[in-house]
Amino acid sequence: MKVGILGGGQLGHMLADAAHAISLETLVLDPKPDAVAGQVTRHLVADWVDESALAELSQCDVVTYEFENVPAEAVECLQHDTAVHPSPDALVISGDRIIEKNFFHDLGIETAPFAQVDTREDLDRAITEIGLPAVVKTRRFGYDGRGQAVLRSSADVDAAWIELGGQALILEGFVPFDREVSLIAVRGREGEIRSWPATENVHEGGILHISRAPAPDVSDDLRTQAESGLEAIMSRLDYVGVLVVEFFQIDGRLVANEMACRVHNSGHWTIEGAPTSQFENHMRAVAGLPLGVTDTEGFAAMVNLVSDVPSMTALKGRDGISLHVYGKSAAPGRKLGHVTVVAPSREVLETRIAEVLGVVGDRSAR
Repeated sequence: MKVGILGGGQLGHMLADAAHAISLETLVLDPKPDAVAGQVTRHLVADWVDESALAELSQCDVVTYEFENVPAEAVECLQHDTAVHPSPDALVISGDRIIEKNFFHDLGIETAPFAQVDTREDLDRAITEIGLPAVVKTRRFGYDGRGQAVLRSSADVDAAWIELGGQALILEGFVPFDREVSLIAVRGREGEIRSWPATENVHEGGILHISRAPAPDVSDDLRTQAESGLEAIMSRLDYVGVLVVEFFQIDGRLVANEMACRVHNSGHWTIEGAPTSQFENHMRAVAGLPLGVTDTEGFAAMVNLVSDVPSMTALKGRDGISLHVYGKSAAPGRKLGHVTVVAPSREVLETRIAEVLGVVGDRSAR
């Protein structure tokens, strides 16, 4: 079976690796000649809507994608000739923050208060309704802290509008959360759902720094809230593949922040930390294969390598520590790799995380 992948970044690279391990052939489409997935699979270098490239990709048995910003017209074209998973509806919903928030509300999933902003008058009106502090964000394309500004007082509004105005925006009420928790789940073609342990995420500068799983102190009630939300989303969309929802935890409740209809940075720990990684189970799901086991024993974490990759000699061969470097050129704020850590106890996990941070640097300390 052959699986086409829209997007050739590190997620496409890891999807292709996982596919090959279970005897699936892959083909990647990405406009960037240096897309790193091309290191492990055939890479079509062409525009997303290039007719000849899409025609070749449509010969695959199924097509999936590694990020939400694939043009809708590319997916619509592919749909005529082959299966596309997850559903194109999921792509549309997760690619626009207003549509996404309204979708959550329709399913009874709590979010921060929000308002659509197209003009400066809209922004002023939304601030009056929602209050400050708040966060103004682009509706599309923002990630890793880009495309957003925090409004702590009225003095911040003019600068935010100068930076972001002129495009479709959303204003969201600021959530004074205790922590961020993500839940990663996978749904097969026949409707079977499996999920990994909840993951606690720590960000620095808007970019994920460390993920820990299982997240400490997750009550049965919180776990049920998260699972119910993902199951509702997957059922409504007849979803196939991996889905991730990031939640803000506020005391005993969860407030949905956003969803990703793809494999996700906060799930990288599953490569070494789970019987079946998010990448393998995504490929199993879209290809119609039986899902792999997601129940885990022990503890795991992921530390992102951002902007540069220092010498890792001191970590080579250390128990429970694995290095993944993506082969991308260095640039400020760019994710260049990650380190996964596994351990038999939370105490040992924290010791190993500290060892990793001692070598790669602790961004939270900067």
